[in-house]
Amino acid sequence: QVQLVESGGGLVQAGGSLRLSCAASGRTFSWNAMGWFRQAPGKEREFVAAISWSGGSTFYGDSVKGRFTISRDNAKNTVYLQMSSLKPEDTAVYYCAGGRSSRATMATYGYDYWGQGTQVTVSS
Repeated sequence: QVQLVESGGGLVQAGGSLRLSCAASGRTFSWNAMGWFRQAPGKEREFVAAISWSGGSTFYGDSVKGRFTISRDNAKNTVYLQMSSLKPEDTAVYYCAGGRSSRATMATYGYDYWGQGTQVTVSS
């Protein structure tokens, strides 16, 4: 059974930082792109960041560019999201996703596997 388990969420003040982790089990994602999405109450799921299988290509949503960094450790089957300069509007449930191919994509249909999500709350 394939599982993606996010961790690292929590409550942080505006301007602070958090590092999210997503550990995969049940299969290797070393050859697959990985992504992070988020969903705030009453809003649609939003693309945050994606990384190719090798880590050589990364993409970010406009709202997080320059503040968030996605990375991966294929030996650990884990992907990370370093979040800095957090804003109250970053408050959401953050989801990790396992891609269908090796190429990073911003589209939700490009991902076959999803974690259960981790809550990030940024206070003003």
